[in-house]
Amino acid sequence: MPQTSAKLIPELCLLIILSFLWGASFTLIEVAITTVPPATIVLLRLLIGAVVLITLVMISGTVFPNTAKRWGELLVQGILQNALPFTLISWGQLHTSSGLAGLLNTTPPLFVFLISYFVLQDKTVDAKKLLGILIGFAGIGVIMGPAAFAGEENSALGQLAITGASLCYALAALNAKRFSDQPPLLTAACSMTLAACLMGPIAFTFDHPLKLSPSPESLASILALGVFSTALAMVLYFRLVRTLGPLGVTTGSYLRAGFSVVLGVLFLGETLTTNLLTGLLFIFTGVALAAGQIKLPRLTKKTT
Repeated sequence: MPQTSAKLIPELCLLIILSFLWGASFTLIEVAITTVPPATIVLLRLLIGAVVLITLVMISGTVFPNTAKRWGELLVQGILQNALPFTLISWGQLHTSSGLAGLLNTTPPLFVFLISYFVLQDKTVDAKKLLGILIGFAGIGVIMGPAAFAGEENSALGQLAITGASLCYALAALNAKRFSDQPPLLTAACSMTLAACLMGPIAFTFDHPLKLSPSPESLASILALGVFSTALAMVLYFRLVRTLGPLGVTTGSYLRAGFSVVLGVLFLGETLTTNLLTGLLFIFTGVALAAGQIKLPRLTKKTT
């Protein structure tokens, strides 16, 4: 086996671990929301993750930002990458299954391409990528068809909320370009800390967390969310961005969706529907086409 292939194996193993951690987050949220409201779940998840990441930053000796402008930018990043999408997903899962939430959360690449084309006027977004975007969003429509949420009150709003979280992740990815001059771990630690500070007043206003009586299962799920699916996942993510590149990490979306569905079926007794599986195929095809992982044949004119 070539040396380059041998070096790639550990990174691919880490990608599988990262995908599992993120896929498991939907299962953990499903357990946590049985006795803990969404805003409090997000607050505790961010606090635990922030403590872990800040500790790692301090151990590494990295200097924290010293300008108000940079901290303001980090606050925006924390809202887009943590506070808002985590809240939308946690609330959305009150009305949807964990597997469905994981599938709907595979769409950030579609939003990135869409925003790049219509807002940022990115000329590299061609007809093939636009076709992929349309196919991907058609998949969302299939998943959100009547059979996908028949009999579930507010399920459509829950699915829209989770899709909105994907939009937040896309905006966060585009906004993160401004932090290329500082270590990724520092960006993650600072933005997550600010997001936790923002969620504090919200959770105490709407959830009154000190009056809650969470079950041991919910507390264990939140602890696992903070340590593994938030802090550890973020460390692995930034490592893989360096070693596999953004496109390589993007393939984790497929694995994450698979893990979320499998874990939901195994541990939560969730079932698969035809709409869900068909929509998943549409989304995967759309993302792969937009990312250039599917090559379309070129039409050439015959010459005489």
